[in-house]
Amino acid sequence: MSRDNPDSLMALTTAFCLKNLRRTLCYLGERNKLCLRADVFLPSEICDKLVNTYTELVHMDSNFEPQDGFFQLFSDPHSTRLTRVQLREDFVRDRDLEAIGKQDLIELHLTYCKNLSAHSLRTLTRFRQTLVSLSLFGCSRIFYRKGGAPLVCDEEEEEERPASRQAPDTDFSFQGFNRLRLLNLGGLPEEVDAEALLKPLPVLTSLDLSGVPLPKAAFLAHWKERLASLVLYNVDLSEELINTVVELGHLSCAVDLHLDISRERNSKFKMTRKILTAIVQGLVNLVSLDISGHIMLDNCTVPHFEEAMGRPSIEPCKSSIYPFQELKRPLQFLGLYNTTLCNVTHIPAYKVTGSKNEDQVLNAIEVYTEFRPELAHRAINQLFDIARIQHCSQLLRALQLVIAALKCHKYDKSIQVTGSAALFYLTNTEYRSDQSVRLRRQVIQVVLNGMEQYQEVTVQRNCCLTLCNFSIPEELEFQYGRVNLLLLKILEPVRQDESIQRIAVHLCNALVCQVDNHHKEAVGKMGFVKTMLNLIQKKLQDRMCDQVMEFSWSALWNITDETPDNCQMFLNCKGMSLFLDCLKEFPDKQELHRNMLGLLGNVAEVRALRPQLLTPQFISVFSNLLDSKADGIEVSYNACGVLSHIVFDGPEAWAMEEPLRDTVMDKMMEAIQSWDVTSRRNINYRSFEPILRLLPQSIAPVSQHWATWALFNLVSVYPSKYCPLLIKEGGIVLLEKVLELQTSHEETKDMARKVMEQCENFKGDPMETTR
Repeated sequence: MSRDNPDSLMALTTAFCLKNLRRTLCYLGERNKLCLRADVFLPSEICDKLVNTYTELVHMDSNFEPQDGFFQLFSDPHSTRLTRVQLREDFVRDRDLEAIGKQDLIELHLTYCKNLSAHSLRTLTRFRQTLVSLSLFGCSRIFYRKGGAPLVCDEEEEEERPASRQAPDTDFSFQGFNRLRLLNLGGLPEEVDAEALLKPLPVLTSLDLSGVPLPKAAFLAHWKERLASLVLYNVDLSEELINTVVELGHLSCAVDLHLDISRERNSKFKMTRKILTAIVQGLVNLVSLDISGHIMLDNCTVPHFEEAMGRPSIEPCKSSIYPFQELKRPLQFLGLYNTTLCNVTHIPAYKVTGSKNEDQVLNAIEVYTEFRPELAHRAINQLFDIARIQHCSQLLRALQLVIAALKCHKYDKSIQVTGSAALFYLTNTEYRSDQSVRLRRQVIQVVLNGMEQYQEVTVQRNCCLTLCNFSIPEELEFQYGRVNLLLLKILEPVRQDESIQRIAVHLCNALVCQVDNHHKEAVGKMGFVKTMLNLIQKKLQDRMCDQVMEFSWSALWNITDETPDNCQMFLNCKGMSLFLDCLKEFPDKQELHRNMLGLLGNVAEVRALRPQLLTPQFISVFSNLLDSKADGIEVSYNACGVLSHIVFDGPEAWAMEEPLRDTVMDKMMEAIQSWDVTSRRNINYRSFEPILRLLPQSIAPVSQHWATWALFNLVSVYPSKYCPLLIKEGGIVLLEKVLELQTSHEETKDMARKVMEQCENFKGDPMETTR
């Protein structure tokens, strides 16, 4: 059963040490060389964890910086002990393997390490006395050396040599690897003679030759008394090869056998009932069999009306597949993926891969992810359909498997497309209650990895849609800077896919809403304001006011809230010109007007920037908008807010003849008196500070009146939200000063008293305070 346990203390400590090497285990020596501290001795349990976690962090964490010379820390077996090492992908170089050459490795798993050359084969011989398990899966270049080049050469020169000059290294041999029992040579180049390479190995018990040409299979009998696992995935089968495999079963000494003859591509070889029966009868100790991908030439299943009788059973005697009735006991594992056999009722195996149901599909993802991404991709696609159309009953397991696949195959586009699509449905509201914070963070990380790696439309859309399933910004805050950078990168091209653009702008807007000012300032420095204005400019050119246009202005409204630097950026990037153009081009777009005026309210709150708004053109526009009935009172209210801050600077700052300051203030008062104080609002205040600063003053009574009206409206309509905020920020004391000022209008004072009464009533009502 899948578990969602927290990370172990060992895992947390290891990751911390790797991210802080100079503060924990290391120091910088001569020429800035990373050196292990002299008083540090690390046993194999810790060293193995450090190296393997380092590989994972390099592969998965974009914020983790690979350390030059990291593997050199493990060059001395007196201070560090390595025994089990797993390295993958292109970042592993010949020099890294050479650095650990003095270690007594027991296990070495190299997967898709395509930058390793024949030089690393020489390094492997240093481990021949101790190595028990070795995987070179997908490391095809390790068997080549550059034509005419010495084996020991500069790595940069090695990489620059053209591939056409590669020549197989015919000198390497497994001679002396006398303890090697498990070997994976999946993807071995056909120029390399598998028989000659393997012949020196005396005690092999497990052999993986996936995709390896085997024109002569008789040499496999060399391990007839020991071989317990043989993987021949995507190997061209023949009658001779099948006979050799069956012979292994006859000669093995009561060893449980695992046989994999599955395939993904088409083959001349066709599976028949006779061949399958021969395998089952010949391999008497068979416990695991994979025949996925094979087309059965003849019918080997019982008639449908017979198998439909009784409940599904794993007993061999009841098997719906005739050859498996010969089994002595149910198989531990049976691979039937991409065959018609997975659809029958009675399958004599505890674990089955196939496409009939959720369990078979999840088994397929689990079994095939690491070495068979082409099959995992298909299975994840089927899981996507289950989550979308039906219901995923094993949610935790499904999520963990998809996350693992996306981590394992970060550079496989097909996995990234299907995996991100599956995550969208597996993280939606229907399944949310069953997911822990840790699990949802893992989803976010693999989604961001996909966005980072692929600019392709489908991946980007899937990833953005999946992020919409999370509470924003709360659940994304642990990756806040990274997710904003990625979204801004998506929005850079002015001719981006329309649907992606819309989703990305929506996410950007949500991310800068309700976050601390330092977050907004950091995002502003990433180019957020400029990016949004570019989108607005593009929409303006197209004469289109759509969701992208409205979301962009809304995002600017949010990111400029109480952040003067971002307000300055808006002005510097010709934001006011775009405001006027949008107002002229879209005179009837109420939501647009509300968002634009809300943003300008933020700009007007910054005293140093107000002179840039104090022009006849801008003041006339704001004054005219006081009469707007768009979106209830919102546009008129916001226009009045902008003007309230401007007139608050006094008559001496009003350096223009028209319109007159008194005329504008009279019009403001008329507008305020026309508003319904019980209006429900489409606005969200995190602080009243910009409003409260307009209260205790006599230089602009209309500004004081607007501020008092705003407070009266908010505490009346939303008392539980805004009464505590007003009390907390000292608003009651400032309202008392309004009552003391002779310049305050009586109407203003009357509202101030009502605000104070509302707050007093709120404090006295226990039902209100416990909400």
